[in-house]
Amino acid sequence: MEFKNIRLEIKNRIAVVTVSRPDKLNALNESTLSELSECFGFMRTDVGTGIVILTGAGEKAFVAGADIYELSRLNEESAKLFSERGQEVFNAIENFEKPVIAAVNGFALGGGCELALACHIRLASENAKFGQPEVNLGVIPGYGGTQRLTRLINAGRSAEMILTGELIDANEAYRIGLVNKVYPQAELMTRACELAGKILSKSAFALKNAISSIAGSAGLSRSEGEKVESALFALCCSTDDFKEGISAFFEKRKPDFKNR
Repeated sequence: MEFKNIRLEIKNRIAVVTVSRPDKLNALNESTLSELSECFGFMRTDVGTGIVILTGAGEKAFVAGADIYELSRLNEESAKLFSERGQEVFNAIENFEKPVIAAVNGFALGGGCELALACHIRLASENAKFGQPEVNLGVIPGYGGTQRLTRLINAGRSAEMILTGELIDANEAYRIGLVNKVYPQAELMTRACELAGKILSKSAFALKNAISSIAGSAGLSRSEGEKVESALFALCCSTDDFKEGISAFFEKRKPDFKNR
């Protein structure tokens, strides 16, 4: 597929999606959001895609935020649509049935931080910086940041980041649980691909249902979430992959999952 603001490369069932607006530090504009939506829509049904790595072009930025020019033109009515559109795209990533790894290779600010939060796993380079600096512009996060950040880290730390607009570095992001691992920048994509390969060795059916249980339980009570988990656990136990996994365990070999 051909895009203007993103690149898509698929090899060995690993799809690498690169936000590429280097002159704007990969900032998100409406066109880029639309391309991300189209790209993930394609990958959802593409049999050659088993897992996605999302990153930014260059060495300075993952995504440095929303496009300030577009932001400056908003009024109350258009701002609501602006926010809802970003939420729609990011919700689709969060609920994507194949694993999505964010390889954060620099600034992940505002909408960029929110994009990373929508991914299932976050890896960061040592030079990465995270923040929700929207208050410096007199607004608040609008692409789900107030919701996902609070769920991912504790409410007080989330409030501090959002209310002060201050940035944190990769090591602090790791310390508070915002990212899973931190690597030298030169190793980031190699490590992301290694992790992707490890995940791809598992049953695609199990991965899909694990994501559905995690994402689908957000906002539910503990008891309601456990009902979702039980139903999906039972569904997994009806598959050939479950039988293969059990057989491989007893036979002391690696399972050969057929994803059915």
